[in-house]
Amino acid sequence: MNGEPLYIVLISVHGLIRGHDLELGRDADTGGQTLYVVELARALARDKRVGRVDLITRRIVDPRVSSDYAEPEEDIGDGARIVRISAGPDEYLPKEQLWEYLNCLVDGALDHIQATGLAPALVHSHYADAGYVGVRLAHHLGVPLVFTGHSLGRVKRQRLLAKGESATTIEEKYNLSRRIRTEEETLAASALIVTSTQHEIEEQYGLYDWADEARMRVIAPGVNLARFSPPSDQSPPPIANELNRFLRTPDKPFVLALSRPDERKNLGTLVRAYGENAALRDQANLVIVAGNRDDIRDMDPGSRQVLTELLLLIDRYDLYGQCAYPRHHDADDVPDLYRYVTQTGGVFINPALTEPFGLTLIEAAACGAPIIATEDGGPQDIIKACANGELINPLDADEIGERLLALLKDKARWQTYSRNGINGVRQHYAWSNHVNAYLEAIEPLLNESPLPAPTMQARPELILVDRMLLVELSALGQNPDDPDLRELMAELRQRRRQVAFGIASDRPRHEVLGQLKRLKLPPPDVLVTRGGTQIHYGARLSRDRGWSQHISQNWQPDRIFNLLEETPGIRLGPRSVQGIFAIHALIDDHEAFIGQTALETRFFESDIGARIQRINPAELLITPQRASKGFALRYLAHQWNIPLDHILVAGGVLTDEDMLRGHTLGAVVVPDGKIHLPGLIDLERVMFSKDTYAAGIRQAMRHYDFFGACTLPEPQATDAATNQSPERDIHG
Repeated sequence: MNGEPLYIVLISVHGLIRGHDLELGRDADTGGQTLYVVELARALARDKRVGRVDLITRRIVDPRVSSDYAEPEEDIGDGARIVRISAGPDEYLPKEQLWEYLNCLVDGALDHIQATGLAPALVHSHYADAGYVGVRLAHHLGVPLVFTGHSLGRVKRQRLLAKGESATTIEEKYNLSRRIRTEEETLAASALIVTSTQHEIEEQYGLYDWADEARMRVIAPGVNLARFSPPSDQSPPPIANELNRFLRTPDKPFVLALSRPDERKNLGTLVRAYGENAALRDQANLVIVAGNRDDIRDMDPGSRQVLTELLLLIDRYDLYGQCAYPRHHDADDVPDLYRYVTQTGGVFINPALTEPFGLTLIEAAACGAPIIATEDGGPQDIIKACANGELINPLDADEIGERLLALLKDKARWQTYSRNGINGVRQHYAWSNHVNAYLEAIEPLLNESPLPAPTMQARPELILVDRMLLVELSALGQNPDDPDLRELMAELRQRRRQVAFGIASDRPRHEVLGQLKRLKLPPPDVLVTRGGTQIHYGARLSRDRGWSQHISQNWQPDRIFNLLEETPGIRLGPRSVQGIFAIHALIDDHEAFIGQTALETRFFESDIGARIQRINPAELLITPQRASKGFALRYLAHQWNIPLDHILVAGGVLTDEDMLRGHTLGAVVVPDGKIHLPGLIDLERVMFSKDTYAAGIRQAMRHYDFFGACTLPEPQATDAATNQSPERDIHG
């Protein structure tokens, strides 16, 4: 890192993210992760080795939330900014509903990064949905991927099953199989996995097949010491008025819990611990700050259930006058709450069933509050480092009550924990420490090559075109005398200075050229073959060597051949018919074949980086990780400066999905396209044509006004039954 200052791209998709007044606890998606990524962006940008940090998230235009989340960019200081990309519907959506729109976020992020004119040093994804985005960005840009999971799907599924929920209900509600598969893919693609504690590595990532501990690094989060500091005097903070209206004796010490109203936070057990211990009730008040709410009935079912249980328990133990549970607090109230605990001689408690790290614990400690915390997870590391509190069994209400009471009565021990916490956080959890460890960890990764410079072997007119029609070979049909095919080619010839014409296929170049000859078609401007591993241009079929160089990273064909030859149920053709960057394999015994997922696991266990694509039920295509038809399309768009929303993709076979998702204009024109690609049916940028082959392509051109505005039809003009615009559903 002795050259130019680094440009770092952080990705965090869900939740409400802004640079001020973070709405922590508003819902299950707006928790500690949103604070972590904002503080990380700021801390990295403050370091002189870093020139710019962009935190990319989803843009939200929704009257139910602040207009701040609709701003395309927000400067958060020192060269850091939040960049918001439109992806899917405008409104705020929970993370489980975002999967179908993540390709749009990928394309929007690529557009933004390319517009900066800077080459990112790396992409760092936070959580599984951002992992999906980060894998694709990193592969396209040719830079390392760093991943922080924050919480993991397999752990969540275990907990939900342990609670008695059925596997079917869990899948319908949380879409965990997709999340877990994405986490595996992200772990396999990551050059570095940043965790907060060793416990995460052992107890959470250890559940994953593709988790490699050698690529993991424990770097504890930091705390903003400018915000979180000990009280400077004994005057009560503004939030005191809100708390005191609940309490008969407000000058007692506070036992404070602050978290989202989430069942895992175990707030009910804390109320039982307090309610069943008369001496503790006499000694201290209980304060529970569980997010913000107007009406519990309007909250999501999980939060509603937790808060309802709390109110019932407060009523059961008759804690009125002894327990405060405010409905609202601001971000600025949080450090004041911790300081108020210190001023009253109280204790901060985190009774969660499990806590991956415990950011609130170091915040409270920085303000001088002793802590009592769950023994499961990150608090072990915090208390070991700072010696500022004690661990408890989160399931033992009696123990929790007795330990709280003992600490509140032992003033000498209270003072020691308070002092140790203030000093320990500054020594172990300052953001400057985190940044130093972070930059040290990424330094060995910064030798990747960026996306290659454009090749100039294509026809010169490609420099002038402003749109492209890219057709999957099978979408042209089999009839050389198809009048719609003849008319389509005539239209393209007339506009060849405006429109580039491309063919994409999973088949080898010679097979594609043979089919084009049978259809009486000349070579296209762009030819993408063997599943996106080769790009050729024009009649001379000039190969794009830059693309070949880009996808060649970690390609190990000999090892792949050897592994496939040992795999039951698979038959390989001779190497002479295989591609340089593509290996075809036939499944000739489906009963003996171990399955695609198990085969991918074998690749990972053998440290082979490759992408396995299912061309059809009987055929696999193995390519480099950076290669697919969708990756090749985006490379072409970048190299020839063609906006993705000016590229019409027509296809409908299994491997077309990553071409059709995202900012491109998509058309499924192959018979049985709905069977091959059912996940695309409800996307506004993909139409399923009534006509097939060339007629369907021409219908799509009219649908999107391809030679004119090249855009989506007005929403009110869309026929929901056919996913297409009625006024354009004509032949001509």
